[in-house]
Amino acid sequence: MPLGWRTLPQLLFVALASIIHTSCSAAAAETGVAFENSAIVRTVALGGSVVHVTTTIAIKSLADEQDIYTVSFPRRERDASSFLEVRVKNQKDPLQIREKPFYGNAKFTEVDVVLPEKLAVNATLNLVVETIQTHMTDPWPEFASQTDQQALRYTTDLYVISRYPTLVQRTKIKALVPRIISYTTPTNVDAFTTGNVVAKSGAVVTYGPFSSIPVSTNKDFLKTYQQPVTVRYYHEQPVLEVTSYKRAVEISHWGSNINTEDQVVLKNAGPKLKGHFSRVDYQGQLYKGSQVPHVLHSLSLDLPPGIDNVYYYDQIGNVSTSKLNVAPAVAKGEPVVKTSLLNMKLRYPLMGGWNYTFTVGWDADLAGVAGYNSATGEYNVEIPIMTTIPGAVVNQHELKIVLPEGATDIEVVTPYPSLTLWLDKHTAYLDTIGRPAIMFEYKDLTPAHAKNIYVRYKLSSGDHFRKPVAVSAVFFGLFFFTFVVRRIDLTIPKKQKAT
Repeated sequence: MPLGWRTLPQLLFVALASIIHTSCSAAAAETGVAFENSAIVRTVALGGSVVHVTTTIAIKSLADEQDIYTVSFPRRERDASSFLEVRVKNQKDPLQIREKPFYGNAKFTEVDVVLPEKLAVNATLNLVVETIQTHMTDPWPEFASQTDQQALRYTTDLYVISRYPTLVQRTKIKALVPRIISYTTPTNVDAFTTGNVVAKSGAVVTYGPFSSIPVSTNKDFLKTYQQPVTVRYYHEQPVLEVTSYKRAVEISHWGSNINTEDQVVLKNAGPKLKGHFSRVDYQGQLYKGSQVPHVLHSLSLDLPPGIDNVYYYDQIGNVSTSKLNVAPAVAKGEPVVKTSLLNMKLRYPLMGGWNYTFTVGWDADLAGVAGYNSATGEYNVEIPIMTTIPGAVVNQHELKIVLPEGATDIEVVTPYPSLTLWLDKHTAYLDTIGRPAIMFEYKDLTPAHAKNIYVRYKLSSGDHFRKPVAVSAVFFGLFFFTFVVRRIDLTIPKKQKAT
């Protein structure tokens, strides 16, 4: 069958792509590079204080017995990434990663990824690199009135850098709503593309595709071709930051209770309020239903099921406009189908640049989170690191776990390392020797960090009765003191007359 004229351009394209692929592979093999990137697709999901970046990399081994793949990051973006996870596409379990040391003036950092198996020559694998960036957006303009809309600005690098050559790559930047204000059109890209450099479709700005990119972690490439690109967009949600989050958890075996208290300082990190706040304008917006979406009016928190004695107050006092729906308790080990919901209506609208400080606390049955191993005599308690505040980054987080008096052989299993970890002593009413307190410090936590800490410890039978014995001793001490005092004659005797 003769070829039609419409088929010829397709054949030419396939032939050209094959030539490029062969030349890149040959060049990579000659330079001793272990991999080549067949394709890279980076997707940036824009938000407020938190930005999700997902990079899919199709890798091909150019040498035998390869089990370490190195991922490169610009220094600025790696410093802003508080969460990093690498896995094989369509698989849930993350791969082991190792941070590589870097020099102080380096413009990029690298992470070694341990592949699930050694790759032979020409073997392929698709990797998914997920990062969560914090504080990478900023309001632009920096000030806005009560009726103005909120615009944010996000800046990243044009190319996904790699120590391996890349056949083709593209970057997609997505906003929540299709209201992109502006975006950068890059220059000096003729070496890697002959088509459209950037295109916008709805809420997505796409850069690329760029083809035949050489090793891009060297100084020449970074100086000649790498360039920043900026996207400005409207964001119709409050930009929330938790400047301070302090959680105190106290475990009581005698009362079979675990008490949790959170002290939170919440900030609206959107554009600062321009001028003075007008209560009249605010009430008018509420009446018309035209209030701007970037002002926070209420906050919903998912709390554990089966909680009791819930309290919520701010710096002024109790906030009676809050509503609580408590979900039924769940036995330890069972999946949580429904959580308790606390809807807090703030005492005042949280405008850009404003703070709101509040405290939330509750009690829960210790049996729902604690287990006992009779063979080892160990207790194992599951404790959440934090309660997620939707869309917010936690700048500074302190966690204090107070164990019962006399707890020994304390072990801690954490889902990720903390900045600091130390053992302190907490002394409360009627304590005799004080309670062990485990202290953690974190920074830049996101909803992806809302995981659990497991604490194991031993508690002897005598220590179980330490508190009742202390209370009884105090009670009987007071009783004995009262008994003795009542037997003492404190009256002043009358002076007898001399005879």
